Amino acid sequence: MSQDLNSLKKLPIWQGNVSFEQLGGGITNVNYLAEDSQGKYVVRIGEDIPVHQVMRFNELAASQAGYAAGLSPRVVYHAIGILVLDFIQSQTLTAEMVCDQAMLERILPLIKTCHREMPKHLRGAMLMFWVFHVVRDYAATLKDGQSQYLSLLPELLQIAENLEKISNPSDIVFGHNDLLPANFLDDGERLWLIDWDYAGFNSPLFDLGGLASNNGLSEIQETWMLENYFDKPLTDHLKHQYQAMKCASLLRETMWSMVSEIYSKIDFDFIAYSQENLAAFNTAYNLFKQS
Repeated sequence: MSQDLNSLKKLPIWQGNVSFEQLGGGITNVNYLAEDSQGKYVVRIGEDIPVHQVMRFNELAASQAGYAAGLSPRVVYHAIGILVLDFIQSQTLTAEMVCDQAMLERILPLIKTCHREMPKHLRGAMLMFWVFHVVRDYAATLKDGQSQYLSLLPELLQIAENLEKISNPSDIVFGHNDLLPANFLDDGERLWLIDWDYAGFNSPLFDLGGLASNNGLSEIQETWMLENYFDKPLTDHLKHQYQAMKCASLLRETMWSMVSEIYSKIDFDFIAYSQENLAAFNTAYNLFKQS
């Protein structure tokens, strides 16, 4: 860590003395709060993560487009493995906060802006985040790594194939694809959307399903969300597509953690996280089969 900090202190953007404080919560990057004579900044340290299909050129382009679209903090500096952003004095949301209907009504416009406005600001090559490709790639990675979950993979892959057929998208948008509560900030006046590691073109149903599953939205709230996102009454067909993608979102999070058990060097209990998400996926999928 000291070597990293020594390198960070030499970045050409600092004015006067600069201090660093490591931030908690990151399970893909190491993050610092930096402060110099001009202000405060968040410094994200992370190389490409091929096993998770995280490519930093893509994250950078999405971060810049997010700022241009009015969603995200300004990118102050970037280099290989380093992304420096303006620090936003704010409160990080929790799942309980997201589930508050008044907050949900503030969040949905951010998602619409991400999906519909960010493509106008994107530059250069951008990735597509197709969850079913991700799941298949994770399965291959787990086989290569002799994961403890090998016996589960045939059934999970068959489920994913069925979900893919059902959730076939009618449109493609630019998705955030990681709508955990900690990726929303509230500065007291407005909300911010941060952390674009997994950003890419996708079905809008993936973000909507991920928002619901990551934060425990009620069925009533899910119906409200879908009808207000699409500006029309919810049909049985769209509801079935959405529920399939919601299951896929949970499956991807589960397999993400399974892969992280093998390859991540971040200090985090990935085994417990895998079990938690596998249980949530099984519950959601059993409900889906009954619908």
